[in-house]
Amino acid sequence: MALGCNLPGAYTSREALLEAALAAFGPEGLGVVRRSAWWTSAAWPDPAAPAYLNGVAVVETALDPAETLAALHRIEAGFDRTRGERNAPRTLDLDLVAYGRRVIAEALVVPHPRAHQRLFVMGPLAEIAPDWRHPVSGETAARLAEVASVGRDARL
Repeated sequence: MALGCNLPGAYTSREALLEAALAAFGPEGLGVVRRSAWWTSAAWPDPAAPAYLNGVAVVETALDPAETLAALHRIEAGFDRTRGERNAPRTLDLDLVAYGRRVIAEALVVPHPRAHQRLFVMGPLAEIAPDWRHPVSGETAARLAEVASVGRDARL
């Protein structure tokens, strides 16, 4: 799972919001096994917007992929995430990056179609699981972090 935000919402900081979001995973049936540190990166496409804080979590779940995505959307809603303009500032963004080695190309697309291009996803993933392999390309998280083309300013 990828987590990110650039607005703290009702929380004192973006860090506090993301920690609270992680705490909400368990009640939704998403057991956090490992998680990265929080990485920061400039907002895109408008770098004048507040910077993003991002990270990843490896979870275990008995939920199927669609149920997992629905759980992520419920968590987002609980943190006042509203969906409107694409790439607009937001309180919480949760993405299903991968679901084991499964490849799904339906209404739900897994692995996430753009996560491998984003340093703010692959960097945190490489931090906790450098040998993780992309289900389609077979590239490791470490290699994908090296060649990511979006969010090249992402850092710990």
